[in-house]
Amino acid sequence: MKKKKVNAAILIIGNEILSGRTQDKNIAFLSNWLNMNCGITVSEVRIIPDVEKIIVKNIRLLSKEFNYVFTTGGIGPTHDDITAKSIAKAFKVKYGFHKEAYKILENYYGIEKFNDGRKKMAKMPKIAKLIYNPSSAAPGFITKNVLSLPGVPSILNSMIENCKKYLVKGLRVHSKTVNLFTVESNISKQLEDIQKKYDKFVEIGSYPFFRLGKIGVSVVSRSTSKSKLILVNKDLMKAIKTKKIKILNI
Repeated sequence: MKKKKVNAAILIIGNEILSGRTQDKNIAFLSNWLNMNCGITVSEVRIIPDVEKIIVKNIRLLSKEFNYVFTTGGIGPTHDDITAKSIAKAFKVKYGFHKEAYKILENYYGIEKFNDGRKKMAKMPKIAKLIYNPSSAAPGFITKNVLSLPGVPSILNSMIENCKKYLVKGLRVHSKTVNLFTVESNISKQLEDIQKKYDKFVEIGSYPFFRLGKIGVSVVSRSTSKSKLILVNKDLMKAIKTKKIKILNI
């Protein structure tokens, strides 16, 4: 079967992210892992509060628009962890103790230490399939096309490989970066012409930087086609040579 483009959205759930108290580290990790390992492109990211109606609204919308939705945060033991219940409501499915999840957590903590807070982590949509957690036992879960993971980066990272079996692989996006000793306005017309020429196949972006005392622009080309990237790079090199722009090795 020929691979096709597969996309995803990331839904970061948590008041602590919006308040600035916690800096998100999951977006970059998930986006890179999905592209490199599964050929899945992250096309949208949203950060929302721990509010049921907002979670429900976003889950319903994103699950229809994208092949997959990855949520992070809100599946822990405290009162404000409402992601699991909200997802059940979004899909209008039963919410309660998941037998397998309950057994995993009971075995991990032991009956005496398996308190109400820890039991809460076994509550999720009844139809969910588990994403196993080698770090702290509490599983993530997949409901239809929504994969729910914890917000703690180290735990999420340890669980990510267990998501693979639920994902259909797509076309990997390749990229090529050229760092130039120039300003964006000096190369903007050439980049626009190249983008128009390869518009259906390649996405070209320019990103100014100031590093190690050098002002410059990183030109990044992205495509599922390596051959098209080669052609874009040839045209870019011609434009750079014509404009007498220096390439930076950084």
